[in-house]
Amino acid sequence: MRLAFWRAGKDGAGEEEPVVQPIATPTPFGNPAAASIAGDLDFGALGQALLRRRSWIIVPTVLAAVLSITAVNLVTPRYKSEARILVDGRENVFLRPNGERNEERTALDAEAVTSQVQLLLSRDLAREIIKKNKLAELPEFDPVLQGISPLKSLLALFGIGRDPFALTPEERVLDAYYDRFTAYAVDKSRVMVIEFQSRDPDLAARVANSIAEGYLVLQQNARQAQARSASQWLSGEIDNLRKKVAEAESRVEDFRSKSSLFVGTNNTTLSNQQMGELNTQLNNARALKSDAESKARLIREMLQSGKPIEASEVINSELIRRLSEQRVTLRGQLAEQSSTLLDNHPRIKELKAQLLDLDRQIRDEASKLSRSLDNDARIASGRVEGLSASLEQLKKQATSTNGNDVQLRALEREAKAQRDLLESYLAKYREANTRENIDAAPADGRIISRASVSNTPAYPKKLPIVLIATLATLMLSAGAIATGELLRMTAPRAVAVFGSSPAPVRVPAAAEVAVADREPVFDDIRPENPVEARAEIAPGFASELTEIENLAGDLRSAGEAARKVAILGTASGESITLTALTLARLLARDARVVVVDLSASTPTIPAVSFDPAAPGLAELMLGEASFSQVITRDRLSRVHLVCAGRPGFDRALLQSPRLMLAIDALLRVYDHVLLDAGAASDLPAELLTTQARVVVVPDASMAADARALMCDQLKAVGFSEVTMLSKPAQPSDAVEPAPRVVAA
Repeated sequence: MRLAFWRAGKDGAGEEEPVVQPIATPTPFGNPAAASIAGDLDFGALGQALLRRRSWIIVPTVLAAVLSITAVNLVTPRYKSEARILVDGRENVFLRPNGERNEERTALDAEAVTSQVQLLLSRDLAREIIKKNKLAELPEFDPVLQGISPLKSLLALFGIGRDPFALTPEERVLDAYYDRFTAYAVDKSRVMVIEFQSRDPDLAARVANSIAEGYLVLQQNARQAQARSASQWLSGEIDNLRKKVAEAESRVEDFRSKSSLFVGTNNTTLSNQQMGELNTQLNNARALKSDAESKARLIREMLQSGKPIEASEVINSELIRRLSEQRVTLRGQLAEQSSTLLDNHPRIKELKAQLLDLDRQIRDEASKLSRSLDNDARIASGRVEGLSASLEQLKKQATSTNGNDVQLRALEREAKAQRDLLESYLAKYREANTRENIDAAPADGRIISRASVSNTPAYPKKLPIVLIATLATLMLSAGAIATGELLRMTAPRAVAVFGSSPAPVRVPAAAEVAVADREPVFDDIRPENPVEARAEIAPGFASELTEIENLAGDLRSAGEAARKVAILGTASGESITLTALTLARLLARDARVVVVDLSASTPTIPAVSFDPAAPGLAELMLGEASFSQVITRDRLSRVHLVCAGRPGFDRALLQSPRLMLAIDALLRVYDHVLLDAGAASDLPAELLTTQARVVVVPDASMAADARALMCDQLKAVGFSEVTMLSKPAQPSDAVEPAPRVVAA
């Protein structure tokens, strides 16, 4: 859809439109005004300005150097001495408690070292050092002793300085002490540095060493105080525990006597001891019974089978041993006689009869031994029965006393726990008492570098102070002159700077307005009343500006509804562009405004831009330029400009869908986006009508009915609101070659 329906009957008019011819203006090297308008910084003119005013740079610099040299020589110097302490946890392993001697102590972390630095800065240690070195008697540390200057007293009255008389002597000395004392930890180490400054180098070294030694003494005292407090607490706890142990043991003994749970040998009760003894006797009796029965049964079996009796009891019997000897003698005699006598010989028969009698006697004796063993077995059986009865009786008695035994063991455990706790407390008390009495308790640090007397002042640093003061004065004076020159070069001009021409040049109205409006509009200056605002425009357009000013006021009050404004009409392209620029400059006084050239019918937009050769929307659509390159600045106001494209571009690029995305991007940045659509004969309707209102610049000869019809048609197309101007802007006849002053 195209927006050319209102131009029916006018396209054939074909009147040639005038073209703006911007006049080239030479910019000589030393002309700051020309350089300012061109937007370039003239370093040559800046250097010449610094050279002309070199006396304003050299004199303050030399004066600052002289004053700084005098000041550093008048200031009383201070000397600094430094001592270093290594924090390494130097605790003697033999002074540890017995339970901790085999434990490895953890290494100190960064927080522990920082805590030790804060201990160096403690006020208690500061008071000890001040007292030890008698710093309160020195005027350097107590300003009251050397008198107060009237200037300091006056400053104290106004609250600028501190009144020394409002502080106590201790506070004054402490302030001076901490002003000269610095303590810090070396990075990635456990070394602490102690620095102290004083007018007297000997005093600085002495105080630094005193701080290091006082720190170690403070740690030793803290350890001894800790051991002392521990021993005092343990002493009270030991007294209480002794009473508790006595009471617990007394309860144990009382309960044991009431329950008859007396303790025998091996720390066992009598009943348990008796049960054990009876059980042992019972086992012995059973063993004797079994042994006797076994031996008697074996002897009887030998007698019944007729085998030789070879039991140990039989062999060990004295009678059987003699009978066996006699039997052996008889068998020898029988063997001897049998060698000469026959079996029926009376002597042989006699010997055999004696052998049979001896065998009978041996068997009888063995039978007696068997009966004796049976009797022993019966005796052992009776003993077993008696012991078993006694054991059962003791078991019944022990069962009845188990409950009392449980209570007794509970009381004994409680008494033992109290006794063990008392013994552990006694051991700790002895260790704490011993550690308290040790005078050389090791501290957690040791001095690795003592402070020495310095012969070089640490304050003031004369050479750096003089150099800094001199260079700072040099830079400040040169910067002030350069800033003033830059402000002068970019100062607002009331005269339009154009080059001269041998004959008057015919230019359109837009160029005349560009000449008449050469006075820049600053970002921070806005006219307070419409009269001043109108005075900035050439008098030839007073009536048109009155109508446009009213339109600008309506657009400001419309807010979000007037962010996108299309400028189009049936008048000449110059009049439409002139109207768009004038309206944009009025809105730019209190808003961010950009004018987008969509008509490209006249070179007015590039003519008033700081960069006439800048790329435009066509190059943006082709991807040959970015937003930062296509957006330029109006020379006479805060208005930003976007050209349609460089000369000879393809207008078909303005119909690209990406153009609407570019307009939406501008709407997100600027408060008002003014579209110079010209006749809008080949532009898409959606590009102009979407969330936009239109300002129509009509031809002067256009009838009222045609204007009303045009407004209705534009509303029907999709514009939210249509504003019809009364008449187009008229170009002036000519522009004089000489500069023309505009009403301010």
